[in-house]
Amino acid sequence: MDKLLLDTARRAIAYLDGLSTRAVKPTSEALTNLSRFDEPLPEHPTDPLAVLELLDSYGSPTTVASAGGRHFGFVVGGSLPAALSANWMAGAWDQNAGLAVLSPLAATLETIALRWLLDVLRLPADTSGAFVTGATMASFTALAAARHHLLAEAGWDVEADGLFGAPPITVIVGEEVHPSLLKALGMLGLGRQRVVRIPVDNQGRMRSTAFPQIKGPTIVCLQAGNVNTGAFDPAHEIIPSLRETKAWVHVDGAFGLWAAASPAYAHLLEGYSQADSWATDGHKWLNVPYDSGLAFVRDEASQRSALSISAPYLLQGGLREPAQFTPEGSRRARGVEIWAALRSLGRAGLADLIERTCHYAQYMASRLQEAGLLILNQVVLNQVLVSFGTDAATTNRIIEEIQQDGICWVGPTLWQGQPAMRLSISSWATTEEDIEHSLEAILRRSRT
Repeated sequence: MDKLLLDTARRAIAYLDGLSTRAVKPTSEALTNLSRFDEPLPEHPTDPLAVLELLDSYGSPTTVASAGGRHFGFVVGGSLPAALSANWMAGAWDQNAGLAVLSPLAATLETIALRWLLDVLRLPADTSGAFVTGATMASFTALAAARHHLLAEAGWDVEADGLFGAPPITVIVGEEVHPSLLKALGMLGLGRQRVVRIPVDNQGRMRSTAFPQIKGPTIVCLQAGNVNTGAFDPAHEIIPSLRETKAWVHVDGAFGLWAAASPAYAHLLEGYSQADSWATDGHKWLNVPYDSGLAFVRDEASQRSALSISAPYLLQGGLREPAQFTPEGSRRARGVEIWAALRSLGRAGLADLIERTCHYAQYMASRLQEAGLLILNQVVLNQVLVSFGTDAATTNRIIEEIQQDGICWVGPTLWQGQPAMRLSISSWATTEEDIEHSLEAILRRSRT
């Protein structure tokens, strides 16, 4: 085991050291070598060192270098050094974080990390929380609590009796709702298409004046950080208008919620702390390893009622029992990495991470605009939408050429009918040098 883990560390260090000089997108030759893994299941055991060598030799070159500083697609952060090392330790510990009796350490670190998260995200101190896989499951968790609360208020026990015959729940979303939230609604039996869609402005913000009259059990889903523009729904206008309706307000803040950690950008979240639940990702702007989603629910009793589990052999101790707040029972100790990231960054370091990446986004937008390209969004956060004209084929060709160059990775999108290139700058590893190299590559291809 010692030899194997030391070799693993050596190979991992070599991989990380090479990120700054390798292509962000894997080469076609490397991808061809993925066929080396396609073989019948071996009949006999293989030396673990040989397994590791195969994995590194043919696996590492085929990865997308999203752990480096020039991956600007899908709002993907890297892994902070402390978070990565904590991930390794958590893997060695192999703790089941479902019950405190299975891992007092995991339960304790989750409790502490949750308290720290509520602090930096400026959420109510008595808010409940859950450590899940990503934004989809975070919204699922929070909306399960919403479903319980609204139907319990109507005299219906949805966990016991299901949705057959239950009072209907109206769900209100914006026209730019993220598909992960719709997926969560579908899994909850609330329907992906049974939603009421509110018109949005040219930045994707819900128009607060367009809300219908609310009657009966209702969930309103706001967006903190549009995945294309970075824009925020006007919560400070919407939530106060809903207070008399008893509607449940949920916030999809997969990356935008982290703006609260920055004194310079916290104003974007004005009014959001008055919501009933929030969903975000740790593996986006907090830069912890995959997977790491976070759900926050103001009403702890509703979250527990919606997601709790019991059996005579599931021992309950004096610590907070994680399995009572999440869809999963057995799961890995995600809170270890969250704790390590926050402990290493501190309040000032987290604010700097948010502000530095936002500055890079604004700088890139300014440089691209000076070069004659059209920026489609108001760069309020870390997202930049670049137009190469209205021809989708031209836009896709330029993006493909940029990707093939390997200097940086950018992605295509369609913004309110117009093809565009999207830049999402979220990684602690991004440097000024990365930004300059990437700008050079983008501008070179945009002129061809």
